[in-house]
Amino acid sequence: MARNAEKAMTALARFRNAQLEEGKVRERRPFLASECNELPKAEKWRRQIISEISKKVAQIQNAGLGEFKIRDLNDEINKLLREKGHWEVRIKELGGPDYGRVGPKMLDHEGKEVPGNRGYKYFGAAKDLPGVRELFEKEPIPPPRKNRAELMKDIDAEYYGYRDEDDGALVPLEQDYEKQVILQAVEKWKVDREARLAGGGEKEEEEEEHIYAVREEEHSGDESAEPMDGQDGSLTSFIAHVPVPSQKDIEEALVRRKKMELLQKYASETLMAQSEEAKALLGL
Repeated sequence: MARNAEKAMTALARFRNAQLEEGKVRERRPFLASECNELPKAEKWRRQIISEISKKVAQIQNAGLGEFKIRDLNDEINKLLREKGHWEVRIKELGGPDYGRVGPKMLDHEGKEVPGNRGYKYFGAAKDLPGVRELFEKEPIPPPRKNRAELMKDIDAEYYGYRDEDDGALVPLEQDYEKQVILQAVEKWKVDREARLAGGGEKEEEEEEHIYAVREEEHSGDESAEPMDGQDGSLTSFIAHVPVPSQKDIEEALVRRKKMELLQKYASETLMAQSEEAKALLGL
């Protein structure tokens, strides 16, 4: 059985409607809401606009209409919504209810506004059109920034490089590089020395004087002179410029210090004073 909507579109039904409306003058909705001065008619035009919006919202749900048809329907719905708002303002001016405050918002809630583009809404399949879907995608929330205390939790000795040698790979590399640097420095010194010798003639430059070397006449009568191995393996002597205690002197000093500690620990002050007097009398 055919549906009622299909029955109404048949040729016979349209012919019958034309006969019934014959002789009647169809009143068209004013282009501007301000041209209407009667409250009942303003209510009538508002209901008519709502009916048209409902039909178009139902049509735009079909994604198979094509991109251009969907865009046209979406534009028409937004145009009708603005017109409905004008009629609601006119109804309020004529003494009617304030539909902007108390009226149902079902048709408005079915649309979705693009952030930053207030007023224009997308309905049904128009939300999934190319270029529109990306507008509704929310940007990912950036990770919260860490404060100073949270950053300091991840800082340890390894951050400052104190554990760079724990893996055992850095030390051998440093040793190899150190050997190379030493060899390069020695080669450079030899080249510079040969260049100086060639420029100054056959006379070789005098070696740096050994600061610890002492001539024979300076320490002939000094008992503190001791032999010392030189850089070339030969024995050289040096003089101690400060009195150096012998092993015996060190042992006697340790014994005296130990005696004093024991006396201070176990002897009384009276006994200590008597001992000091006795030592003074004996000349010790």
